[in-house]
Amino acid sequence: MNANTPRRDSAESGPGSEWEQDAQLLSRTARDLPSGRHRFHKERLMAQIHEQVQQQAQKEETPGRTRRFRLPRPAITLPAMAAALSAVVIGGVVVSGGGEGIEDAGVATGPALTTDLGTATTKGVPQLLDQISLAAAESDHPTVKAGQYIYIESVLADTHVKTVDDKSSLVSDELHKRQMWESADGVEGWLIDPAVNDSSEGETLTLPDEQGNTPKAHMGSPSYDYLARLTTDPDALLAKIYKETEGQGNTPDQQAFSTIGDLLSESYPPPELYAALFETAAKIPGVVVVDDAVDAAGRHGVAVARLDETSGQREEWIFDKKSHVYLGARNVQVKPVKEEGILIKPGTVNFTMAIKNRAVVDGMKQTPSAPAQAG
Repeated sequence: MNANTPRRDSAESGPGSEWEQDAQLLSRTARDLPSGRHRFHKERLMAQIHEQVQQQAQKEETPGRTRRFRLPRPAITLPAMAAALSAVVIGGVVVSGGGEGIEDAGVATGPALTTDLGTATTKGVPQLLDQISLAAAESDHPTVKAGQYIYIESVLADTHVKTVDDKSSLVSDELHKRQMWESADGVEGWLIDPAVNDSSEGETLTLPDEQGNTPKAHMGSPSYDYLARLTTDPDALLAKIYKETEGQGNTPDQQAFSTIGDLLSESYPPPELYAALFETAAKIPGVVVVDDAVDAAGRHGVAVARLDETSGQREEWIFDKKSHVYLGARNVQVKPVKEEGILIKPGTVNFTMAIKNRAVVDGMKQTPSAPAQAG
């Protein structure tokens, strides 16, 4: 059930629940997800607007699944559109000053988060990805059967430009817990995320959506059943990714890397595909290894990364240095860039997340250690 759940070091144990310990740590070191939404009382509306803007700006041919609320690509990759929506996203994690933020759209905001930039090198990239692929192939990945749900629990943080009374500043949202359930076919789901939901109980993701649409799964918003049908040949898989994401992102290579990163963070690929994703990533030009990176839970690891030359951000997938288990991901500003008159300095963590639990459960709103709930 918990095959892909990162193991915790003994140093992380102690009084109180695991979540309480993480909350204490992360309240100082991380924040959370989709920015832009802070301009709207309805977080769901902003999520839909953001995805629609991405579709228009990136000329995406396949309809997005607006009810899926998947982890957002930082909107800084679309600066003109993002600024027009006052929704510049530069999510982040890591050590930053304390202080109590003000309440805004369900989560508090505080000082922008920063981190030390790890050293990036192309040396050892194939070897590391091969080790990660082998570890993935050996992991216990249960098959998701009809009637079952993929459960993903994570903690997230993001940073954005916030304007109050014509004064703009760079702030980070308070870290929060995110829980998502999705059926194998992707038609039924549930989301609990204070940055998105008006209710602490969360809301349904079950299709059709409010417009009566039941979009088909695709590479940008896949279901488990869709992933199970994908080729596991790295060359063929990479060709399919390039084809389906044509016109998206700042460059084809960066978009391909980001697409694989999305599959790692908020889906549960079958074991053969999961291992193949890393072999596929090794074929993308510009991939590097970062010697030290920190996920949203404060866990240090080694990262497989790629620099987006257009946005100046480096997208990092973080793995345990010994077990090579996937821990989480983050986007770090490597080159300075100015947004809405605010200088985004190198070391700003643009987006961060950490996987806390990923499992297959038998019911909606059921967690691995709790019975299913009605609704």
